[in-house]
Amino acid sequence: MYPDTHSRLLAARSALVLGPLLAAVSVVFQPDLGGTTRQMLAALADSPLATVSAVAFLVSQLPLLVSILAIGRLVEIRAPRLSTWGTALGVLGCFGHTVFGGTSLIYVMMANDEKHRDVYADLMTRIQSSPVMLFSMVGLLGTVLGMLFLGIGLFRTRTGPVWVGPAIWAFLVVEFVGSSISRYASYLSVMLLGAAFIALAALLDRTSEAEREQGAPTPQLLTDDRAQA
Repeated sequence: MYPDTHSRLLAARSALVLGPLLAAVSVVFQPDLGGTTRQMLAALADSPLATVSAVAFLVSQLPLLVSILAIGRLVEIRAPRLSTWGTALGVLGCFGHTVFGGTSLIYVMMANDEKHRDVYADLMTRIQSSPVMLFSMVGLLGTVLGMLFLGIGLFRTRTGPVWVGPAIWAFLVVEFVGSSISRYASYLSVMLLGAAFIALAALLDRTSEAEREQGAPTPQLLTDDRAQA
């Protein structure tokens, strides 16, 4: 989706802000799910906001998908291959995470049935070792590679502030490497993603009517804020 009309521009700006915001809500309200599957279900049941976290993660995939499409089109002219691969893999990642988000909601429902927790714990173990979890891997790989390519595209084309691309790379490292070391890494990762996406939303917000009608970013738009960065 290229922001070449008022409605598309509004959708792109809104998605770039809403996606990280919903992701932040999911991270803040997510309970600690370490331990056995029975302990995970108990943690979900003990957390009054576990449902909010799961729903926020699931719903965030739509604005994140729109954001990926918008970023892909922003770098398409100067980096067509990075745009194509980044967009395709990013959309695939959102699809995989949507399936994972639906599974997480099922876990929350299972956790609330304390009478049959042992049964659900066994079912949860089987789910985690089943082909269903391939969707989680698709979401992981698609998001990592897609965001990596788009970040490279933003940096190479100098679209927006020069730090946006590196901030996206840092998000990937902190989220998918740091989170295995500390659960607090997710807080930093979502702030990095939010900073990068909000900077791009602000860039689109400063786009003139003439640039919208032209249907492609001008060199001024692509190099905007380079001096400030």
